[in-house]
Amino acid sequence: MKRQFAAIPMAGLALLLAAGAALAHGDGAAAKHPAARVIDKEQHSFGREGDPKAVVRTIRVDMGDNMRYSPASLEIRQGDTVKFVVTNKGKIMHEMVLGTMAQLKAHGELMKKHPGMEHEDPYMAHVAPGKTEQMVWQFNQAGTFHFGCLLPGHFESGMVGTIIVKGRQS
Repeated sequence: MKRQFAAIPMAGLALLLAAGAALAHGDGAAAKHPAARVIDKEQHSFGREGDPKAVVRTIRVDMGDNMRYSPASLEIRQGDTVKFVVTNKGKIMHEMVLGTMAQLKAHGELMKKHPGMEHEDPYMAHVAPGKTEQMVWQFNQAGTFHFGCLLPGHFESGMVGTIIVKGRQS
C-alpha cells in the first residue's frame, strides 16, 4: 500500500500545520495556560505583548450585546504593562482587539471578506458569552489607540473604545 502523504514535501506539510495553528481561535492551550506560552516580543505601533510578571495595572472591561464596552475610554501611562480582564456579559460572541483606528478598520474589512477566519494574537481577546478572558499588553508608545470588536457588524454598530497613552512627561 502506497503512502499518499509521501508526495507532499515536508516543507509544505510544515506550512499546512503552521497555517492551522495560526488560524486557531479562542480556547487554545496557550489561552488557558498563559504561563506555558512564550511572550511575543514583536513591536507594534500600539505596543507589544506584556510580561504577566510586569503588570502594574489591571483593567476590567465588560462588553455586551448592546455593542458597547464599559469603560469605553482608558488612560494609560507610557511604559505600563496592563492586564485586561475582559468579560462578555452578552449572549453572543464578542472580542476586544487592540490597534490603531486604521488597523482595526482594515482588519474588520478582512473579516467581512473572510467571515470564517480565525486567529489568535496577543492583542486580541475572543470571549464567549458569559465568559472572561485576559490579555497582557505593554503600552510602550505614546498616542491615541483603540480597541474594537471586529466580528461582522459589531464595529460598525459602535463597538469601539479609545486608549490614550500619555507620555512620561505628561
